[in-house]
Amino acid sequence: MTSEKSQFTGLILLSGVDTPGITQALFETLAPFAITVLDIEQVVARDRVILTVLIALNPDHRESIDEDLNLCAEKLGVDIATSFQSQESSTIAAKTGLMHIVALGNPLAPAAIAAIAAEIAEHGGNIERIHRTASYPITAIEFVVSEVDKECIRPAMATVANSHSVDIAVSPGGLMRWAKKLVVMDVDSTLIQQEVIELLGAKAGKESEIREITEQAMRGELDFSESLQARVALLKGLPASVIDDVRAEILLTPGARTLVETLRKLGHSVAVVSGGFTAVIEPILKDLGIAHYRANELGVQDGVLTGTVIGQIVDRAAKAQALRDFAAIEGVTIDQTIAIGDGANDLDMIAAAGLGIAFNAKPAVKAAADSSLSAPYLDSVLYLLGITREEMEEAGATRA
Repeated sequence: MTSEKSQFTGLILLSGVDTPGITQALFETLAPFAITVLDIEQVVARDRVILTVLIALNPDHRESIDEDLNLCAEKLGVDIATSFQSQESSTIAAKTGLMHIVALGNPLAPAAIAAIAAEIAEHGGNIERIHRTASYPITAIEFVVSEVDKECIRPAMATVANSHSVDIAVSPGGLMRWAKKLVVMDVDSTLIQQEVIELLGAKAGKESEIREITEQAMRGELDFSESLQARVALLKGLPASVIDDVRAEILLTPGARTLVETLRKLGHSVAVVSGGFTAVIEPILKDLGIAHYRANELGVQDGVLTGTVIGQIVDRAAKAQALRDFAAIEGVTIDQTIAIGDGANDLDMIAAAGLGIAFNAKPAVKAAADSSLSAPYLDSVLYLLGITREEMEEAGATRA
């Protein structure tokens, strides 16, 4: 069997104060030689530039290239280092099977970065690239990693996230990373800041009783359907006009509008599935441009609430089914769906989605989700999907 052909390569590392024309000058220096550019990476941080270039070359030209690069460095006032060696061509081929690991923190401490890198190394992975995707209101750092298995690295990163109080998401690379996605969100305490039924309960003077039942249901201590019927029964006799009053009190979660606008402008789809009530949330969703939604219907007769829910209750199983239904409507595979929620009622759809995100969630939901977000900004989800702050601003989404 013939051994694989080796290739002589050179790695060029330029660093120094960034000034116009540096990249041009470097490649004009290389232009007279018979070389092939294999890879380029350039990073500018504040006023400093780091430019790396991997080239294939004739080994007889190594000294001449080195001498010309030294002259180039003197002229530009930068440092240029080189490393030449013979390398198997397969090792410099385009890498496939890359994984993207995104870490979010406010602040993001060095110990967290060290722990992430340690787990990558422990699982036989190699960090190909690290870059910042956002600096405010939180810091987002993305690691591009090769030679690591998603199913092994995800639990490891969950451990790092818990022990270092950072949010971490793991997703595969390749073209599918940029495919159309469907993002399905819970409403109460996710898309909006409040629990709608508690707002309605306050109008009936039953807020504390309803809140206690809500907390038990969200912790998974009560069946959701039974708990919802018990809470709605406490609203019996309220005038239906309170629905408009409650809607006026609702506040979107910070970053919710930015998330929805950015996703839609980038060609993705957004849907909502809620254990709340259509009559309350429908106008809000229409304002956001969310066409797909599923929620419960309050019984109303002679202008007052009957204390009942009409039709099938949107529970855990119904939320997961809604995700599958909306994916079919949008022509999106389940692998390209993202589910976001905070309570036990969201567990089935989080498990069914390609990426399940626990948003400021209860411990049981955090443990079950692929990723967890603890920052109070819903648009942080965009960073987990590989969308940068610059892309968000370019999409023209207003932060709200």
